[in-house]
Amino acid sequence: MTRSQKPSVFQIGQVWDDGDTIVVSGWGLGLCAAACACHRHPSTGHLAIAEDQAEGLLGLVSFADSGCTCCEPWTADELSAVLRDLDTVSGLDAQEPLAG
Repeated sequence: MTRSQKPSVFQIGQVWDDGDTIVVSGWGLGLCAAACACHRHPSTGHLAIAEDQAEGLLGLVSFADSGCTCCEPWTADELSAVLRDLDTVSGLDAQEPLAG
């Protein structure tokens, strides 16, 4: 297994795959762990999502001339795995009550 940095996920969305088309929607992405400036718009400082529907990729736009070298986009398969794992974790029984 190869690990690489990805943009952070702050909002869970959906992934639809009908065998011919993959649609990824509703996901909220934030900066990767490196938090480099290449993803911030030079004048506004905002982030922008980069979606490649043909490849099924979801990442952040890079405003650097050389492109992004700090992280890579999420694949539809990886986002589907996040949804699967979240569903599994949500179904677990807590062994002890939450603090607070």
